[in-house]
Amino acid sequence: MAMKKKPVTGMKDILPREMEIRDYVISQIKETYKTFGFSSMETPCVEHIENLSSNQGGENEKLIFKILKRGDKLSAAIPKATEEDANVLVDGGLRYDLTLPLSRYYANNANELPSPFKALQMGNVWRADRPQRGRYRQFMQCDIDILGEPTILAEIELITATTTLLGKIGFEKFTIRLNNRKMLKAMAAYSGFGEEDYDSVFITLDKMDKIGLDGVKEELLEQGYAAESVEKCLSLFENVSQDTAGVRYLKETLGDFLEAGVAEDLETIMTSVDATKSADFKIIFDPTLVRGMGYYTGPIFEISMDEFGGSVGGGGRYDEMIGKFTGQNTPACGFSIGFERIVMLLLEKDYQVPGKGEKTAYLVEKNMPQDKMLTILQQANEKRKNGEQINIAIMKKNKKFQKEQLEKEGYTAFEEFFTDRM
Repeated sequence: MAMKKKPVTGMKDILPREMEIRDYVISQIKETYKTFGFSSMETPCVEHIENLSSNQGGENEKLIFKILKRGDKLSAAIPKATEEDANVLVDGGLRYDLTLPLSRYYANNANELPSPFKALQMGNVWRADRPQRGRYRQFMQCDIDILGEPTILAEIELITATTTLLGKIGFEKFTIRLNNRKMLKAMAAYSGFGEEDYDSVFITLDKMDKIGLDGVKEELLEQGYAAESVEKCLSLFENVSQDTAGVRYLKETLGDFLEAGVAEDLETIMTSVDATKSADFKIIFDPTLVRGMGYYTGPIFEISMDEFGGSVGGGGRYDEMIGKFTGQNTPACGFSIGFERIVMLLLEKDYQVPGKGEKTAYLVEKNMPQDKMLTILQQANEKRKNGEQINIAIMKKNKKFQKEQLEKEGYTAFEEFFTDRM
């Protein structure tokens, strides 16, 4: 069987230029979030299939890379497996995000962790998705979460920390979109939709930025919802603004359908983040924002960048997930950065890592005598002790092309060593 040199579909090899940016962004993530009190932690990439298939992950549960049982356990399971119950053959899967593993981690280790616990987690996740620009089947996620904090201080800290990070790595004029799942449910109830229809209605509303108000209306009617409910719901979006006035308008319109404190919390998050921000961005109220995960229970938010044409990160409050493990709900809120999309945008902007210092290439003539080669090695080591980057390479016949290749790797200085000049 012939060997294949290309990566598996939806995965990629990472070349040195991209790796340099990835390493820099990772260092900035750790440095920035550390100043906000977040602690690094890690979970395994493999999770129990029962956890991954617990109806917490929305559409992502259809994209799990499942792991077959092994040895005798697999042999015993095969006769019992049917198309309707393929999970009989499976006992694990690759994690599709970092939030569910974090919840299991906290449930298992809460007695050894501070409260509230401010967690920073970075690692690869896997989804059997259709690959496209900025979307892969294996990709790095970076999450910060605050567990055990019931107030909106958690939301404010998460948004402030993440926007500070984005500003430090050169992003500006991006948008934080903010909503609350409780606001969405109040709008649906006010419009006359049944509670069993909420998720379906929300999925359609989430398409508002792509298909517009008329497209949402047409799709809802095609799904068989009452025209009166559809009209009443969409009329809310025709009159709402994207600032705190929009939040107050919905509070007054929805009345008793909206839980007390929801509107006030949204206003406080918006004004607090805007008043203390250290980066160039805006925060807006977006009542069409849904977020696809089924585990969100309160405020939700996303980062939008015009240069990408979509979300490059998001998160929200998920107060009920840890309770699935422990039987007792724990306040929890998190923010996930679209690490791969951030790196892709930096590459497209030809981003240069700041303060990386000069990189020097020593080009050594072929067949350099051992004693002279030793002198070159010693000289290079002395410069490396001072933090300089020295790359020693044998000089090629096409020296011009060799230098061009090295320049692409960031080398700006060259020293040439010849046997007759040492």
